[in-house]
Amino acid sequence: MTEPVPDVVLSEYGPAVSVPLGAAAGRALAASGILQSATPDPARDGHWLLRAGSRVGALRTPGGPIVRIMPKTPVSRIFFLLGFSLAPERAWRDDREGTVDTGAYDDVVPALAHAVERRIDAALRQGVLQGYREVEESSLVVRGRILEAEQIRRHFGRTPPVEIAYDAYTTDTAENRILRAAVERLLRLPGVPGPVRRRLAHQRVRLADALPLVRGQELPRWQPSRLNSRYQPALRLCEAVLRGSSHEHTPPGADPLPVDGFLIDMNQLFEDFVTVALSEALKDHGLTARLQDTHHLDTAGLVRIRPDLVVRTRDGRTPVAVVDAKYKVEKGDGRLNADLYQALAYATVLGLREAHLVYAAGRLPSPFHEVRGTAAGAEGHGVLLHQHSVDLSREPGQLMSALRDIAVRLARASTPACPTPINPTEARPPGTLSPLSSPARGRGRR
Repeated sequence: MTEPVPDVVLSEYGPAVSVPLGAAAGRALAASGILQSATPDPARDGHWLLRAGSRVGALRTPGGPIVRIMPKTPVSRIFFLLGFSLAPERAWRDDREGTVDTGAYDDVVPALAHAVERRIDAALRQGVLQGYREVEESSLVVRGRILEAEQIRRHFGRTPPVEIAYDAYTTDTAENRILRAAVERLLRLPGVPGPVRRRLAHQRVRLADALPLVRGQELPRWQPSRLNSRYQPALRLCEAVLRGSSHEHTPPGADPLPVDGFLIDMNQLFEDFVTVALSEALKDHGLTARLQDTHHLDTAGLVRIRPDLVVRTRDGRTPVAVVDAKYKVEKGDGRLNADLYQALAYATVLGLREAHLVYAAGRLPSPFHEVRGTAAGAEGHGVLLHQHSVDLSREPGQLMSALRDIAVRLARASTPACPTPINPTEARPPGTLSPLSSPARGRGRR
């Protein structure tokens, strides 16, 4: 009897771990791009060195071990970020503080399964939602309207059977199909605890009348309404499950690697959270925001740049500030220079006198830099490059307060009477502003 392969536990952006792995599985995992690196271990035959990057969660490869990637950020906070990015109006939060019921689990997949099951149970508490759906079928009796073209094409005008179409009041709706698909997906994931798995199986029975989704097809569309309001928190979370559970990772020129698991890219999640939260906060200041606003660095339009967020006036015409979110703070002197050069390029192209970088909590050498020799600034001031830090380990209310403070700084940039929009607590000591120094020795996130 073959002994079970033990799980491999990696840490987000942690050190490499030597794992017994076949050559084919190791090469496929390396080519998939799921991990930051996967290379043969030169010190141990039949072993590979696996190092996780920004993706957290769990995956299972054919013939290989289950790989669990533990996040540095608390799991409950990850789900807050995910929920806010999906629905900033707090569509699926448990209470006003924004916490989500992830149980006592500190791993992504168990917490996800628990949260989804609880949300589905709450949605179905008043019964399974029913709705009208157009049905086309062959029938021995006439119901609804006859499809004349299909009747002639399939039966040459003979009756019965009759090709008909009618509206059926059924539980086989887009909403129930999405819930069922998410439940079935979670039941296949590695690491779902037994009690949660049993509750998920019970929810699948309750949703049995909804047809299963066809693999590879787009998710069915649903429209928020008063009738499905009790479903909406569960639906948004289930859609995140289905989009985050990649069946295959297929890099160019490589064979597909079937992956059974759920992965969250913390880089993308942090970027989504920051940009959505700032967009919501800027509405209170009469400003609009454009996410992933595309521009070009050169006059020929060959070098494309795409800031995470461009703040504009209410009419959306005039840019007043630019923001780029960076999840991972590189350590070491000069490693942030690449981010500063990128922010300066954004400000130069947009004709702005300041740009803002928002990092997850980490070492920041200076809250801002004033760039020497730039012509974009007014009243003799150079372009200001601000650096902000957001501590993801803090409570949701504190996180939102930090983002609102940054939004205030962005709003000040739209006021010409304020030449240097700097917080009084961050007053400039003489001689502390300097140009960017040495070329970047580290790489930025993009």
